[in-house]
Amino acid sequence: MEKLIIQIEASSDFFDGFAVNCEGVSGGGNNIEACKANILEGLRLLKESRPKIHWPEILRGDYEIEYRYDVQSILSYYASVFTKPALERLTGINQKQLHHYATGLKKPREPQRKKIELALHRLGSELMSVHFV
Repeated sequence: MEKLIIQIEASSDFFDGFAVNCEGVSGGGNNIEACKANILEGLRLLKESRPKIHWPEILRGDYEIEYRYDVQSILSYYASVFTKPALERLTGINQKQLHHYATGLKKPREPQRKKIELALHRLGSELMSVHFV
C-alpha cells in the first residue's frame, strides 16, 4: 500500500497542508482539523472531476494518508491538551523555549525537534498500553 504524505505547517493564524509526494493535493484551514478536512475534500473533488486515468499515479491504487507536522503546528494544535509545564516534564525543554517554538518565534534545531518527537511517541506508547478493568 502506498503512502500519501501530507505535510502540515502552521503560520500565525492558519494551517497549510500539501502532499509532498503527489502534485496538486493541498488545503488549509484555521486549525488542523479544518486543514485535514479541506485536503480530503480536495482529494474527493479531484477524483470526481477527472477520469481515473488522469489522477496522479499514487491515487489510482490503495493508499493511506500519513500526516507530518512541523513543531509549531503540533505544539499549537495540542496547546489546549498539554500545558507548558507538562510539555517541559515530558521533553526536558524549558517552557519559554517551548513557547517560542509554538508561536513560531524560533525554530527548533534537529536535536530539540527529535526530543519533542520522542517524548510524544513515548507518551503515546504508554497510553496505548492502558487498559481499564
